[in-house]
Amino acid sequence: MTKTIVITGASDGIGAAAAKQLVAAGNRLLIVGRSAAKTEAAAKASGADAFFITDFQELDQVRQLAKDLRQACDRIDVLANNAGGIFTGPVRTVDGFERTFQINHLAPFLLTHELLDLLLSSKAAVVNTSSVAARMTPVIDLNNLDLFTNFGSSRAYSNAKFANIAFTRELHRRYHAQGLSAVAFHPGVVATNFAAQGLPIVRWFYRSWIGHHSMITADQGGANLAHFASGQPDADWMSGQYYDNHWRISGTNQQAYDDQLVEAHWERSAALLGI
Repeated sequence: MTKTIVITGASDGIGAAAAKQLVAAGNRLLIVGRSAAKTEAAAKASGADAFFITDFQELDQVRQLAKDLRQACDRIDVLANNAGGIFTGPVRTVDGFERTFQINHLAPFLLTHELLDLLLSSKAAVVNTSSVAARMTPVIDLNNLDLFTNFGSSRAYSNAKFANIAFTRELHRRYHAQGLSAVAFHPGVVATNFAAQGLPIVRWFYRSWIGHHSMITADQGGANLAHFASGQPDADWMSGQYYDNHWRISGTNQQAYDDQLVEAHWERSAALLGI
């Protein structure tokens, strides 16, 4: 069945690779990226129907993206929240949040919210790119959710990737009975530009011979994203679950199984966004 699929973070890396694979399978793709030149090139290379330029460091741009997608689509079968990365910091965005948390969690949370009625009417799937790094999440402090205080680049990334899983679980709890499905997955350790703005030691690893020979390719990581984007919820994958890069339901940080904390995390995220 042909699907209308939106992928964020698709200017390169696994997003761009997945877009190629999904278009080749006959789907309609709309891709989102921060760099105009790279996103346009990725759209042309993949055969995507449309592309949109959005910087997740500005939440007004996310709101505008939702409006633009509504104009371009009368339905969305899959929203793949794939944009993200590991960054140095702390850096406060124009919206007042720490950059790592905003790009990886608050922006996709907001985009999903802004499209929610369309996603519900489409019986859509929300596919969230998380990471095995979520296992390393520190104890969640709802009063310091973005870790601006006591910031560490790796801690902030783990915390944001945990947020993707918590978001997935609560999306499922709130909306699965209305036809919406949600899944989070670890794409693998992929040789991409993902860590271009991370700590020097992380950048070195991603660019090194050792790193490139221990990581999977963007095409392989893209295939993992494409698997969940093209799959049938509750048949090919189970809604509300977190999967590893071998398409298996996987364990993660124990805080993700605390239903009260997951709900409180959602409520705090929504409050930060004013929704």
